[in-house]
Amino acid sequence: MGIQITPSILNADFAHLGEEVARIPGADWVHVDVMDNHFVPNLTFGPTMVEALSRATSVPLDAHLMIEDPDREAMAYVEAGCRSVTFHVEAAKAPVRLARQLRSAGVRASMALKPATPIEPYEDLLPELDTVLVMTVEPGFGGQPFLDLCLPKIRRTRALIERHGGQIWLQVDGGISPQTIERCAEAGADVFVAGSAVYSAENPDAMVTHLRALAEAACSG
Repeated sequence: MGIQITPSILNADFAHLGEEVARIPGADWVHVDVMDNHFVPNLTFGPTMVEALSRATSVPLDAHLMIEDPDREAMAYVEAGCRSVTFHVEAAKAPVRLARQLRSAGVRASMALKPATPIEPYEDLLPELDTVLVMTVEPGFGGQPFLDLCLPKIRRTRALIERHGGQIWLQVDGGISPQTIERCAEAGADVFVAGSAVYSAENPDAMVTHLRALAEAACSG
């Protein structure tokens, strides 16, 4: 599978999302942060805007649901055209059922963990998942500084994934930049969400390429 770079459009120009995604043709995925102003103190996209974005790009969309009721809302993002849907285990009432619903619909099922949420209680869920997302900032706002305290959890999550066959992607999200991506790659992450670093760059697609090269070098070093 290799290293994947997934720019977040949270830091893009919301009024011109189609054009903003067109600026990152080298991206593997587009990360869509869905916030409901309840689970996190911010309000962003809903299914209608995600559906419009899916029609405007051929880059696959990953909806990161930072919402209070993912069990009820997740399938709307499948219908909107997302190829991967990420739910927070802190919010999901029936995470196994939700993961199976997503997989049965033909999309990747991803489970996200906030910085203070340990991975170990959810080891038995790993066979139901395609991706685990370790948040490296508190969810809710872009541009936050990377939390180094999450690096040991990334390593522990990688070890658990390897124990279960190693087919699950390990994604990190929050404060990912040229200054932090190598540490995450060394710890075992292979999918990297970067928002501010990409969209504050003069050439966002060149930054995608640069981040991928740094992560690949860290993995092979």
